[in-house]
Amino acid sequence: MVTTQQLELLAPLSGVLMPLEQVPDPVFSSRLMGDGLCIDPTSQVLCAPLAGVISNLQHTGHAVSITDASGVQVLLHIGLDTVNLGGQGFTCLVEEGQQVVAGQALIEFDADYVAQHARSLLTLMLVVSGESITDVSGGEMLVEAGQPVLRVGEAAVQVSTQQAPSQGDTLFSLAIALPNPNGLHARPAAVFAQAAKGFAATIELHKHEQRINAKSLVAIMTLQTSHGDVVQVSATGEDAEQAIRVLSDLLVAGCGEAVTPAAQVATETTYAPAPEPVQVDGALLRGVCASSGAVFGQVVQIAAQTLDYPEVGAGEAFERAQLQRALLEADTALDTLGREFSQGPQGQIFSAHRELLQDPSLLEQAYPLLASGKSAAFSWAAAVEANEKVFRNLGNAFLAERAQDLADVGQRVLKLILRVEDAVQALPDNAILIADQLSPSQTAGLDTTKVVGFATVGGGATSHVAILARALGLPAMCGLPAHVLSLASGTPVLLDAEQGELHVRPSEAAVAALTAKREQQRVRQARDLAHAALRADTRDGRHIEVSANIASLAEAEQGMSLGGEGVGLLRSEFLYLERSSAPSHDEQIATYSAIARAVGPDYNLVVRTLDVGGDKPLAYVPMEPEANPFLGMRGVRLCLERPELLREQFSAILASADLTRLHIMLPMVTQVSELRLARQLLEEQAQRLGITRLPKLGIMIEVPAAALMADVFAPEVDFFSIGTNDLTQYTLAMDRDHPRLASQADSFHPAVLRLIATTVKAAHAHGKWVGVCGALASESLAVPLLVGLGVDELSVSVPLIPTIKARVRELTLKDCQVLAQQVLVLESAEQVRAALQPSHAANVAHSLVLEN
Repeated sequence: MVTTQQLELLAPLSGVLMPLEQVPDPVFSSRLMGDGLCIDPTSQVLCAPLAGVISNLQHTGHAVSITDASGVQVLLHIGLDTVNLGGQGFTCLVEEGQQVVAGQALIEFDADYVAQHARSLLTLMLVVSGESITDVSGGEMLVEAGQPVLRVGEAAVQVSTQQAPSQGDTLFSLAIALPNPNGLHARPAAVFAQAAKGFAATIELHKHEQRINAKSLVAIMTLQTSHGDVVQVSATGEDAEQAIRVLSDLLVAGCGEAVTPAAQVATETTYAPAPEPVQVDGALLRGVCASSGAVFGQVVQIAAQTLDYPEVGAGEAFERAQLQRALLEADTALDTLGREFSQGPQGQIFSAHRELLQDPSLLEQAYPLLASGKSAAFSWAAAVEANEKVFRNLGNAFLAERAQDLADVGQRVLKLILRVEDAVQALPDNAILIADQLSPSQTAGLDTTKVVGFATVGGGATSHVAILARALGLPAMCGLPAHVLSLASGTPVLLDAEQGELHVRPSEAAVAALTAKREQQRVRQARDLAHAALRADTRDGRHIEVSANIASLAEAEQGMSLGGEGVGLLRSEFLYLERSSAPSHDEQIATYSAIARAVGPDYNLVVRTLDVGGDKPLAYVPMEPEANPFLGMRGVRLCLERPELLREQFSAILASADLTRLHIMLPMVTQVSELRLARQLLEEQAQRLGITRLPKLGIMIEVPAAALMADVFAPEVDFFSIGTNDLTQYTLAMDRDHPRLASQADSFHPAVLRLIATTVKAAHAHGKWVGVCGALASESLAVPLLVGLGVDELSVSVPLIPTIKARVRELTLKDCQVLAQQVLVLESAEQVRAALQPSHAANVAHSLVLEN
């Protein structure tokens, strides 16, 4: 019998003691993980019950293990099913490997958040190393953090003195992709470890180059596995073969946990019918608009095709050559795609893919696997998977979308290694593709003579797939419910991306109405384009400047050719994103100067300073992870914290001051001190360059604080530009890309409109102009409202410039002002949209005639 020195365990937090039998989870209540106790907490800081080393700290922050000098291991687990929170609500105060003392704070948690989003707050303290325990709480129900509650005694497990089983050959299982939604966290890890203990063989669990004792719960948790991670089981000993078979089956089945089938390695595109069609005639499925437009067509389900490849290679030299060939061919293909999509930001997507392809970390992880005898396909897939997981686990939506790009690059190379051709199948006319997710390569390769739109469960409105859809002119939606994947191919659907709606088997009347609407739009667009050069003056003489939102020289040239009166928003971050190093000073100067020449000396060029950070991080600007990046270090906050970024950008922008009517705009300003400090940096750079006439300096109004203090900002700025996208999500506290809330995050909400009215009033009182550069300016329905609120400039998506100018020419300022005052007192965005419909607006105009 192995004995340990007796030690006392302290209560890790305050609360109500409960016996394990009452825990509503059989893995805990059956003591499968170990013996211990449960506390229903009344405090919100988890403390160390003993002195020792942090032997495991789950990246989600919900569980931690401590091992003392004698080998006693104690697991602390906050709540039930809290792994599903993905780290939200938890703040770790220690690191893995750190020495801690008894009573030291380990993890802070938001009890209200956890209670609302997890199954239970019940917190477990379990001795997982097998020792017996004695209750020393004195039978009290209430305990305080730091109070002795358990005494650990002798080990409960007999250690055999017999010779270990003969080792023999080590057997390995096939590679298994974990189906558990959160990998092998505490519950499934305990089930697996308990099963492994039932075999005499030495058993290890492998993940890439890591391998651990499969009979140790804590060791399994140190692997920090996630859904889809590829693992293997090895066993050495007399019952190794049986152990491999039983434990492999257990992993595939999810170790007693409800599972999601792990994603298989797949080729780019295979078209297949859904396995079990559902009957949802007349159903309305809601999602998020990724690319505007409305089309009628028939469903074509896209299914994945599995790629099989060997783990063992044919020799390092041969496999390295196979990988190098595939990398070269992939680089050539991406270069070709980049040139095909060279106009606009979509070309940058495939340039970014080339950057990912050339990332040294991929080869640094693949080459050791090749050297160990693995195949090129296995080594490359493992390297991509490891890097993709890093992106996805950073808790950042923007980086998660970049993980999709990495997966796309990985698939491209993998197919080239295996010499697998893309599956090609004839598509029907008017195909509307339905998929869990599309990759950028899939989207770029769509046959637009057949495909009229697509809808996906995954993806986002800001993803590269969405950008490509807009470039191709395809209506697209994302964020649809998963049961859309059960629609049978051939099902007629009406995809109205602008409304975020997919109508299944729509009525004949709905299809006819859509057809008529599209014909009217076609005729109108042709007419608007023919008159694009005309000024945007209302019928009673009010001029509204209609300019372009751009992110490239090509868009600047296109915007001016379509009648744009300058550039109302140049998103300068396009120079910085999707690359591994900052643009040089000369590159910045050349780009800004070229755009300034395209705009010309008679029009405004409004350059927004770097709007990155938080949700749009730069790979070469280290930043701390943020729980809520939209409320974190972004925009002017980041640039003022790192003034060298802003100084260099100011210097590059100022080089084009003589080529156009230069304006500089600061994003995410909330305090006057930020504006003053940025102005000081601008003046210093201008002085260094010998520039005496400064460009106009303005701020974006995109947070409610700036709108409410517009009267304070107005004397110190030259102009305001309202970013309605962010202003809406901050005012309504709704993420505009949230699958279930995006339809409610509507810029037509009266609260948003009132903030616009407040901003315009304050600006005009000080003789300053106001523009709108958010998506609301590009909506034809909103034009009379914005004109009526007094907005001076509309900065819109380039292709819509002729349409918005034509809409202004149809209006009178007086009617718009009356309409604006009417909608400001309404209760909802739905009421505002209804009031702005042409029939309602006509009734308003008619009543005005009668009154006069």
